[in-house]
Amino acid sequence: MTETVDDTLRVPQGSFVLRRHGDGGDPSLRAWDAADEYVLHRIADEGIDTAGRWLVVDDGSGALPVVLAAMPGSDVATWTDSVVTEHALLANLERNDRTADAVTVVPSTETPAGIVDFVVVKVPRAKAHLDDLLRRLRPLLADGALVIGAGMTKAVHRSTIDSFETHLGPTPTSLARKKARLLLPEVDDRDVAPTDSEPAQSEWETPWGLRVTGMPNVFSSTGLDAGTRLLLDHLPEVPKDGVAIDLGCGTGVIAATLVTRSPGLRVVCCDESHQAVASARATVGRVTDDAAFHTADVLAGVADSSADLVVVNPPFHAGGARTSTVARRMFSESRRVLRPGGRLLVVGNRHLGHHVPLKRMFGAVDTVASNPKFVVLGTTR
Repeated sequence: MTETVDDTLRVPQGSFVLRRHGDGGDPSLRAWDAADEYVLHRIADEGIDTAGRWLVVDDGSGALPVVLAAMPGSDVATWTDSVVTEHALLANLERNDRTADAVTVVPSTETPAGIVDFVVVKVPRAKAHLDDLLRRLRPLLADGALVIGAGMTKAVHRSTIDSFETHLGPTPTSLARKKARLLLPEVDDRDVAPTDSEPAQSEWETPWGLRVTGMPNVFSSTGLDAGTRLLLDHLPEVPKDGVAIDLGCGTGVIAATLVTRSPGLRVVCCDESHQAVASARATVGRVTDDAAFHTADVLAGVADSSADLVVVNPPFHAGGARTSTVARRMFSESRRVLRPGGRLLVVGNRHLGHHVPLKRMFGAVDTVASNPKFVVLGTTR
């Protein structure tokens, strides 16, 4: 039986009821971590005057923005790549009797307006994403701005410190507390030349000559990963007047490949990441004008029984925590949007055991392809 955790965060700023987003969310996972707690205790312990503009970067479920918005004189924005984070934030604001406009939400594909006085950066999983965020953050800092980086110790490496020092200045770190650590950059007074405020982009080609665009927070943004390569080698034929969905589309390489093999096919690209959808729009836009793009939680906004094929490489983590919840929701939502006789293809590491929930939801599951590390599973509605 799954244990349900206490959903009340108790910090010097008060008590706040906080939950992760998703009706199918794992009740054993909290909406905050020890790094969030460490930041809030430091703000209180140091007696920081909280009046001014705050920016929270790469937050998970809205814990920090909700608490910071309750502090005297604070004007809070959150800079995030995830629409799931946005949903969690809005729900958590409501749970704590705050209106939706208490925190300004800025997608990572855009740049926050104006100058900020305080910044809290939650250390992201991808170093390339961290470098890009800090590069774009530096011109936004007011003179004397306070910046705090925060992450669990397993996520704070020498390369993490190097990133802060490269973009901001000398960066000492705190002692560890509950396996969390703070980075405390001393923002230097270097002259900051105007920079491109857009996310960085990389471009590469598949073995079939398809040009792909990737942004820093997108899975396999700089090349074709082995699991997707196996999947692309075993894509099924789809009716040329059919509809195929690339769920968790990333760079859009699957959708674009489907179109090049079945001209006239309509493709739909869905991902919770703003950068992924922007990358897919660039990639797929090179090969077709008949495509739709959804920055959405799983398949929100996609009609029931509207697709002939769904292809997905599901993540096995959410917000840094290992969980199968996201994969199970992807499978369930795929069944909803498939027409009778529609096909679902799933690629993943062999040890993840995706065949178990697929068999429970769909019935028969077949192995389309496999190698020592990955397996492609297929099932039909």
